[in-house]
Amino acid sequence: MFEFTVVPGPAVRDVLDADRPAVIDLVRRTYVHHEAGDSVNPDSYFLRFPDKPDARIIALPAFLGADVQRAGIKWISSFPANTAAGRPRASAVLVLNDYETGYPTACLEAATISSARTAASAAVAATALRPGGYAGSTLSVVGAGIIARNICDYVHAAGIRPDTYLVHDLDPASGHALVQHIRENLGVPAEFVAGLDAALTADTVVFATTVATPYVHTPFKPGQLVLNISLRDLAPEVITQAANIFDDVEHCMKANTSPHLAEQATGGRDFVTGTLAAVLNGEVKPPTDVPVVFSPFGLGVLDLAVGAHVLGRAQEAGTAVEIPGFFAETHRW
Repeated sequence: MFEFTVVPGPAVRDVLDADRPAVIDLVRRTYVHHEAGDSVNPDSYFLRFPDKPDARIIALPAFLGADVQRAGIKWISSFPANTAAGRPRASAVLVLNDYETGYPTACLEAATISSARTAASAAVAATALRPGGYAGSTLSVVGAGIIARNICDYVHAAGIRPDTYLVHDLDPASGHALVQHIRENLGVPAEFVAGLDAALTADTVVFATTVATPYVHTPFKPGQLVLNISLRDLAPEVITQAANIFDDVEHCMKANTSPHLAEQATGGRDFVTGTLAAVLNGEVKPPTDVPVVFSPFGLGVLDLAVGAHVLGRAQEAGTAVEIPGFFAETHRW
């Protein structure tokens, strides 16, 4: 009860890189548990700064039942200006709590966990929402940061093999770095495209940017799959002319995401098709006569599930660090 464990970033990364298919399966099962009501996932809380309008730190509290039985909170910062100095945009910690006593039991470096669960979510959606597969298709990635790299790794781990990757980024150096990563590590042809329009014509389009306001105004075509991971790239008219799948509808209709802007513009939610879990359960079948857009707000229960998995594996490997005497009071009297 009074043990406390820290899992540093390198140990987290080693666990996640060792078995990406296990993480994908874990995320898939967590979506189903969440849909069934075996979780508590309150709204995220955004801490913003008057002199840094593009920066934020977000608290994601959650409880996951099922076979996890843990509560916890991810505290993740997003400071886009970091990228200009060559630093990652996001940094985070995840605290896990014992469900019986409420005591915190572990603290894990969580930017790596957050990136992995986001990428695994994209892989689950890409598999479920394009059941015909990826042979003969192109997949484009708009935004070439750490999240984009992880998405490529995880969709590859899920068995997704497009004929070609297209990469677009406002920073050509980042774009070419992702192209090189795809070629060398995934063994799939890839090329950098300087123009956004070329990327938007791909059969599958992945958005993994840091933008705050929409810039894509032209609707996609039937048969295209859009993974709207960064959530704010698409104008309302793009959302309303597509079938829209969400990780959680209520969560996505907040914080001026593209779906939230579409709700404000139309005064309703007629554009909502269903959730990814409903697709996984066979309750919703995405139509083929309109483009399909997947918008995941990012659920704290996914961080809990992946974090608990990492903690267990790190303890088995001996890479978790026990902190003796962490709690000052261990008896009432």
